[in-house]
Amino acid sequence: MKLHYYPYTLQLKNVFTLARSSRSTTPIVLTEIHYKDLIGYGEASLPPYLGETQESVIQFLSKIDLNRFSSPLQIPEIMQYLDEIAPKNTAAKASIDIALHDLAGKINGLPCYKMWNLNPQNSPGTSFTIGIDSINLIKEKTIEAAKYPFIKVKLGRDTDKAIIKAVREVTDKPVCADVNQGWTDKHAALDMLHWCNEQNVVFVEQPMPVNQLDNTAWLTMHSPIPIFADESFQRLSDLDKIKDAFSGINIKLMKCSGLHEAREIIKQAKEMNLQVMLGCMTETSCAISAASQIASLTDFIDLDGNLLISNDCFTGSQIVNGKVIPTQLPGIGINKCC
Repeated sequence: MKLHYYPYTLQLKNVFTLARSSRSTTPIVLTEIHYKDLIGYGEASLPPYLGETQESVIQFLSKIDLNRFSSPLQIPEIMQYLDEIAPKNTAAKASIDIALHDLAGKINGLPCYKMWNLNPQNSPGTSFTIGIDSINLIKEKTIEAAKYPFIKVKLGRDTDKAIIKAVREVTDKPVCADVNQGWTDKHAALDMLHWCNEQNVVFVEQPMPVNQLDNTAWLTMHSPIPIFADESFQRLSDLDKIKDAFSGINIKLMKCSGLHEAREIIKQAKEMNLQVMLGCMTETSCAISAASQIASLTDFIDLDGNLLISNDCFTGSQIVNGKVIPTQLPGIGINKCC
């Protein structure tokens, strides 16, 4: 197996604003693993909060020697080896995991979901994310997102109620809200959760800072709607720490090192009676298509990262009746187009 990698910068169609930051681009690193006459494609998406950069990813990838392994099908062993090289670096590891699964499917001549006996038609519909913006633009983006069954809004500033009201003026669809740690007082947060419940907000992601786990547990206990962990939950080892503080978790391939670990997280989370959401960063159709292979295992889907960019270099999974449906191509189901 030969590993190739190179940096690439995603251009967002609109400035993307969260509770604590704004950006118009997202750096990524694209990977290729060549095996015989096959190529497996992978991706590391690098939003600021992950703490990885193109330079750190390339440095990590340069340490990898895939010649230690005879086959791309040795995914558990390879992923354990990556964890032994260095801690963290989860997006870099995910780029290898995704490429390996792409190769595994191509070797078997099947999409990954068929290798795992999954049915994409059983997956929930995806939400479409609207960043913090002017009220008029929020209304416009909500109207443009009419084909999606859920609207996801970013909250965490003093405009939260105005944003929800703007969405409600143009649609009665269910809304999920991502606060990105933007609420800091648990009592004010609880008041806001009761108000959100009245507005048919079905759940809220990461309302409070990561370092307020006890306050989050109190909030979850008293909240009328589920609360999902995002920044508070990264990898499988975090499950025990957060299981009593949240109603559910948001799994992202870039946080958990890829599909191999994501599938195990889903299994254990369900055993703990945690709801499971499958999310994404700003990504190309490579990582989105990889995630779509396991979408049917989850309760909620937020796989719209490729829809937010203007320079996708892959084609893959498509939105069909609000669901993210993989192609019939083997592996993660993509074609490279640039």
